Amino acid sequence: MNRSSILIAIIMGVLTLMLWALVNAPDPEPSWPGKVQGFSFSPMRGIKSPEEDMPTPAQIREDVELLAGKVHALRTYTVQGTFGSIPALAEEFDMNVSLGAWISKDVEANKVEIQRLLELYPQHHKNIVRVFVGNEVLLRGDQELPELLKYLKRVKSKVWAPVSTAEPWHIWLKYPELVKQVDFIAVHLLPYWEGVPVDKAVEYAQSRYEQLRQTYPDKPIVIAEVGWPSKGRTHQGAVASQANQAKFLRRFLSEAEIKDYRYYIMEAFDQPWKTSIEGEAGAYWGVYDAERKPKFPFTEPVVMIPEWRGLAVIAITLAVLVLALLFRDSAGLKPRGRGFLAVLVYAITTLAVWIVYDYSHQYMTIASLLVGFFLAIAALGVLLVLLAEAHEWAEALWLKGSRRAPMPRDIMADDELPMVSIHVPAYNEPPEMMMQTLDALAELDYPRFEVLVIDNNTQNEAVWQPVRDHCEKLGPQFRFFHLDPLAGFKAGALNYALRETESEASIVAVIDSDYRVDRHWLRDLVPEFNAPEMAIVQAPQDYRDGDENAFKAMCLAEYRGFFHIGMITRNERNAIIQHGTMTLVRRCVLEEVGGWSEWCITEDAELGLRIFERGYTATYVPRSRGQGLMPDTFIDYKKQRFRWAYGAVLIMREHLSALLGLTKTRLTRGQRYHFVAGWLPWLADGFNLFFNFAAMGWTLGMIWYPEYVAPPDLIFIILPISLFVFKLLKMFFLYRLRVEATLRQSLAAGLAGLALSHVIARAIVTGLITRRVGFYRTPKCKSANALWRSVMDAREELLLMLAMSLAAWVVLQRPDGEMLDIRIWAVVLLIQAVPYAAAVVVSLISAMPGLPASVIGAMGKLNSPSPVATVNEKKSI
Repeated sequence: MNRSSILIAIIMGVLTLMLWALVNAPDPEPSWPGKVQGFSFSPMRGIKSPEEDMPTPAQIREDVELLAGKVHALRTYTVQGTFGSIPALAEEFDMNVSLGAWISKDVEANKVEIQRLLELYPQHHKNIVRVFVGNEVLLRGDQELPELLKYLKRVKSKVWAPVSTAEPWHIWLKYPELVKQVDFIAVHLLPYWEGVPVDKAVEYAQSRYEQLRQTYPDKPIVIAEVGWPSKGRTHQGAVASQANQAKFLRRFLSEAEIKDYRYYIMEAFDQPWKTSIEGEAGAYWGVYDAERKPKFPFTEPVVMIPEWRGLAVIAITLAVLVLALLFRDSAGLKPRGRGFLAVLVYAITTLAVWIVYDYSHQYMTIASLLVGFFLAIAALGVLLVLLAEAHEWAEALWLKGSRRAPMPRDIMADDELPMVSIHVPAYNEPPEMMMQTLDALAELDYPRFEVLVIDNNTQNEAVWQPVRDHCEKLGPQFRFFHLDPLAGFKAGALNYALRETESEASIVAVIDSDYRVDRHWLRDLVPEFNAPEMAIVQAPQDYRDGDENAFKAMCLAEYRGFFHIGMITRNERNAIIQHGTMTLVRRCVLEEVGGWSEWCITEDAELGLRIFERGYTATYVPRSRGQGLMPDTFIDYKKQRFRWAYGAVLIMREHLSALLGLTKTRLTRGQRYHFVAGWLPWLADGFNLFFNFAAMGWTLGMIWYPEYVAPPDLIFIILPISLFVFKLLKMFFLYRLRVEATLRQSLAAGLAGLALSHVIARAIVTGLITRRVGFYRTPKCKSANALWRSVMDAREELLLMLAMSLAAWVVLQRPDGEMLDIRIWAVVLLIQAVPYAAAVVVSLISAMPGLPASVIGAMGKLNSPSPVATVNEKKSI
């Protein structure tokens, strides 16, 4: 890194450290009392429920001993099994007990529970200060009020301690007849479950306490549960965190001392097993974690992330390492561009460190470990795509100048210009269109060239014979070959043409059968081969029918981004993608690397990579030298992109070791970077398909089993949303500034690009598991599909859009649909449905050929060049 880069990295590091410090500023809170009145006490350990694995007497003893001297009383919930030993152990350590009997829907189990309580009470009545018959029985609907009153009546007749049942405040207000039958009101005050922000939570709990006191002035009130979870889903304004747990409890305990409340803190120890019945938050209500360690300071100021200093150092170190890679070739990047990358990299590494920290602080199960592993892989992929997209953004906007010095382009006399062999592969092409292509070639301002038309496998003689006859009319420069059968698709045709090429031709040019070339194409670009290492000279793909209708104007805007942004950026590091039209290749190099690969349906890009592996140079001249025709319908547009994406996967598979630097080639770091990073967004689309199906499966679980399946962790939901927003912003800004597109053209390009997401995803997945999908030519001059046909062309996308939109709506109908996490998950589903909706919209637009291009605004030629004068013309001037 140069001095400017180092300075930017240091400044951002300091700012990042300051941000960590600001977020984690100490927050003074009232100190914890020397001894609290009570803890809700469940000595369970691990993820197994009491029905599966009761704690041993020794474990219970350890827990009681740990709490001895810190609390006056323990509140229990059941007397079954080893839980029945708690009163005796509490008495041994000089603690009182509020003894609880669990009441459920099982009547026989309830009888056993009550009987066990009545047996224990006489033995330990000296330190049993209260008795609880049931916990939230009416809230859960396990028993009706008359049945609960019967249980209360029986217990009250046998014990002489105060007896009650525990319920939230609103249940006590709803059932005044219950209040009459209990000795005290045992109320649960848990503002978190009611979505109250932590700064208002203590005040809220006090208001509910006062509401009960005023409603039932003659009845004592005991706060049977009060607390806040250290981790869990966000409920409206209630955020579960370790810092918020400390704030709420320390503030509440201070008020409780002043107002003389009787209370039991919910709870002593974390209970990982409760996740299955209460969601994620159920595991994190303990003041002590599952390892019996305090979760927050009792007297010192509260800090959101106590370990923030170490985490900040890790985040900054990772950012510096990533920036060192990005800045290795940043000499031509303006400080603004390096600053942009630095801001993004520091934000990404900080987010990544926080995600790992947060996720690692939950209680792990086999399932959560597996989910975490796959989510981590997905998150890493998202972060890599973000970095690659940001790097292209920076280089497109903030380069000081070209990294590559322009090649000398001396004017060459006609007798100095090498012979060019122009190859035009064709299959079942409209003869009128091909004649126009050949007529344009006949008008070339170039002294020595030949044109080889290779028609491979066209069955209908009425299609290929007029083209043959037209070649004969144009003269001996034009040679026509009809081959049937011919293997190898387009690459097979090009290899055949290479074998038939005139021996004097040293440059091979390839154009598609629909291209009308500019008459100065060869004269302008062939001189680039004066550099001996130059192997490929590429002009952009451009199109002449963008003003035909709105669909084609939209497609033209989408194509333009790659040829006006991506190719220019790649050209800076000699890493362009060769495409199979408007390309010039040095013949000896083409023969040296073995010609066109007939196994690959994107033989053009694969050839370019093989040539780079031999150490040759290529250049991209971003001026329109010929214009072809775009697909007429959305289905053809999709099939064209499927072929491109599928071929890209095959190329990556074939050249993976070379791209990763495992095989010795002459590929530079910049070339390897661009070939891998350039295909990352397509790979991301492929993995996004798996994400969508997983999201749908997860959502079905949330709908069918709402009590067990919560939305995915919010920290992972942030990533796909961030990538989606970032890509939209990038497209918008780069199109406006580099493609010089209008707002409508930018939006249209974005819509068209989104519409291709699903077909790209299918191509990527198919390419990862197969190697032989047939070549599909892009039909030209077809009539547009009817409306219904266009809907069928996007039927997969339509079904996925409807499924994800419906899932988003249904998941909001859950009882907890107001939760922030649920709403965000619904938003994620809707965002994931956007590309599918775009495909449906674009397909419908393609079915309306009468919709004028002016709706979008047709783009002109890509940097259309001024005419180039020949040597003789210059002399005359």
